[in-house]
Amino acid sequence: MPRVSDEHLANRRRQILDAAANCFARNGFHRTSMQDIVKESGLSAGLIYRYFTGKDDMIVAIVEERHARRAAMDLVGDYPELLREIAGPEAARERNLTMQAWAETIRDPRIRALARDGVDGPVKALAGTAPESMVRVFIAIYQGLLLQASWDEDLDVEAFVASVRELVERRA
Repeated sequence: MPRVSDEHLANRRRQILDAAANCFARNGFHRTSMQDIVKESGLSAGLIYRYFTGKDDMIVAIVEERHARRAAMDLVGDYPELLREIAGPEAARERNLTMQAWAETIRDPRIRALARDGVDGPVKALAGTAPESMVRVFIAIYQGLLLQASWDEDLDVEAFVASVRELVERRA
């Protein structure tokens, strides 16, 4: 039997995770069944189980990818753009997944550890440039905006970002 390329394996994994993320964003982690993911992906259940042992592994993989993307950002220079990005209408799926992941921290220690990394990472990365308490305030602003943008489609994101920028300038 011919061996498939690493690129093919990565693409198939991506296909499964995208299908799972679509289902999770639409129906939530616990209301989504493996059959829903099979249907969304167009793949067989057997093939999906070659990549993941179940939904929990997919949830962890999705959260890990999300944290890896955020960790690669310039936390200071990209902060206003990050706020705009998470509050925009095109980020609705991401917001849904994030809020569900936060709720999962109660149930799954792997997700809790990833969520902690999402706080501890920026705190460590900015050590010496800003007090830990200030970094945590900016993380809380991000989290609060994510929640508000999920609930209020009329939220004035530009005014919110301008207010955050004003707070930063007052601190400087």
